[in-house]
Formats: sequence, structure tokens, C-alpha cells
Amino acid sequence: MTTRRRVIETMAAAAFAASIGAVSAPFAPALAQSVPLAELDVAGPLGDVALGAKDAKVTVIEYASMTCSHCATFHEKTYPALKSKYVETGKVRFILREFPLDPLATAGFMLARCGGNEKYYPITDLLFQQQRTWAFSDKPLDALSQLMKQAGFTQESFESCLKDQKIYDAVNAVKNRAVEKFGVNSTPTFFINGQIQRGALTVEELDKILMPLVGG
Repeated sequence: MTTRRRVIETMAAAAFAASIGAVSAPFAPALAQSVPLAELDVAGPLGDVALGAKDAKVTVIEYASMTCSHCATFHEKTYPALKSKYVETGKVRFILREFPLDPLATAGFMLARCGGNEKYYPITDLLFQQQRTWAFSDKPLDALSQLMKQAGFTQESFESCLKDQKIYDAVNAVKNRAVEKFGVNSTPTFFINGQIQRGALTVEELDKILMPLVGG
């Protein structure tokens, strides 16, 4: 834990500055306009945690980073409308996938996975809502630890989770596949029935895309 803590906290400051913009990965291929659904449907080693009806007309997959300010903006301003208007009404199936831009974002996703599928979205929602209180803290892991107590973690379970190599590798495998297979190079990146949309979509932009697909 000590070594990983040092790595996370050493890289955090630079990562925060980068996260203010749409961070690009120079080694990633350019994004196509769409990707084959059969390829996109392949989940990572830990599986997908999906919200909404399995037979929904539209599937929205978001690749996000827990320390990305644009992702936090989307989850604060647009995601509640997406959830209430489309997901909870059975029109859209939503999947959040991990694309950590830095070790601290990886830690956030690891903790969400350690909480189990039922707590995945409550934890990621909490981390986006409180992003500035932990991700931009002078001691981000300490702030993250305190925040995770709200989700039922103890200090022992918090540290145990961040030592779990299997979860660490699985989270990064999702990101690596997105880079290699789909050319994802910034966050947030959305795939809406395979069509790519980049950036923190507004409610109006989302409606314009989704309404024709779901039938008005």
C-alpha cells in the first residue's frame, strides 16, 4: 500500500491539471464514427454494471475517468435527466466503463468495484459529486478514505481494496481495450448504439440524439 500510495499521490497533481481539459492519449488511433456493436458489447474482466432494461432500444456506454472534470460536469448536470427520462423508463440501457486518466482515478474505480455491483453506481455517483473534495485535495487518498466511509468502507477494507492486483489489472484492461479497439483518447467518450459522441453532452444535446432513436 505504501508504494502504491506514493505513486498515486506523486502523479495526482499533474493528472489534475491535465483533467481540466479533454486529455488525449497520443498513442491512441483516431476515433472512427462508429464501432461494431459485437465488439462494443464485450465487457471487461469484471463484467459490466448496467442500468436499465436489457431490451432497451438504445445502449449508451460512457468511458469516463473519476478525476475528469468534464465527466463530473456530465454526471452533475446531464446524467440525472438521462437516468430519469430514458433509463428508468426502459428506453435506454446505460453502462459506465472505466477509463482512468491517472492512478488516483484508478483508485476510485477500484473502490467502486470493491463495493460490489449494487454499490458501483452509488459510489461512482458520490465520487463525481464530491470530486473537488478528494481529487483536488492536498492529500487525496486520505480524503478519499474519509469519503469512502460513507459507502461502508473501513480503513482496513479501503487499503485492502487498493492492494488488490486483480481489480487493478481489470480496471486498466477496460481502458486498454478501449484505446486499442475503439481509439478512445479522451473523457468522457460515449457510444450510443455504437455511434461515438465526445465531450460532456448537455441535456439538450442528449435529447437531440436519443429522441429519434427511442421513438420520440
